[in-house]
Amino acid sequence: MSYPVPVNLSPSRVEAFTSCPLAFRFASIEKLPEPPRAHTTKGSLVHRALELLFCQHASLRTPEAGLRALEQATAEYEPELQALDIEEAEVTALRADTVGLMRRYFEMEDPTQIKDIGVELYLEAQVGALTLRGIIDRLELDDEGGLIVTDYKTGRPPMEQHEQRRLGGVHFYAFLCEQVFGRRPAQIRLMYLSTGELIVARPSEQSVQFLPKRTAAVWQAVERACATGEFRPHVGPLCNFCSFKAWCPAFGGDPDRAASEAPLALGVAPAGGTLVTA
Repeated sequence: MSYPVPVNLSPSRVEAFTSCPLAFRFASIEKLPEPPRAHTTKGSLVHRALELLFCQHASLRTPEAGLRALEQATAEYEPELQALDIEEAEVTALRADTVGLMRRYFEMEDPTQIKDIGVELYLEAQVGALTLRGIIDRLELDDEGGLIVTDYKTGRPPMEQHEQRRLGGVHFYAFLCEQVFGRRPAQIRLMYLSTGELIVARPSEQSVQFLPKRTAAVWQAVERACATGEFRPHVGPLCNFCSFKAWCPAFGGDPDRAASEAPLALGVAPAGGTLVTA
């Protein structure tokens, strides 16, 4: 069985395919719905709060304003919080955790001093027939007028042996900036709000030039998998958190039944559809 080939890739989709081609097929090719998860909801909520904070004039970005922005973001995400398949005590802990992350943010930098020129910026660039796309959390200027990309992280910093893989997204953003603005960022900053750790990368010409080559190689692998229908699973620790584990052949499941069974089993309506239960 063959599948349609996607015409665009983002950093998260590149990582998804290299992590597990079968999960990529379910989520990006068949577009099967996934229930909200606590860690992704928390990340989205905090990102939204910081976006709201930076929509205000720099002089108004106080810690109190940050907590008000968090309250507004929490209200926006209330339906998703209620839909989480976790105990009420865990939801309460998640809410408290978002407050801690916002407070930690203000310990890491003073937003009144940031020369931001855009938040939640959608960028895309063509590499042959493929469209590369990504969303930058924040774009700003340094004292010399150079571009700085800031990426907020609400999870744990990567272990040293996995850090280079995580920085793959850094080069992706650098390539998009160079294609769209004609300038390579002077820095890309990864702000780990959970620990206060700041990782700074300085993209080089070599690293930026390597990005389209690596992405093209991943896309060619996606094309082959779509043509042959062979999206093989990669078994690892993250399998226990995969929404599609029940349909993975590595665990005795039938991947060809996922499209018909997953929406009902996961309790999530397909995109543009309505979930019907007996």
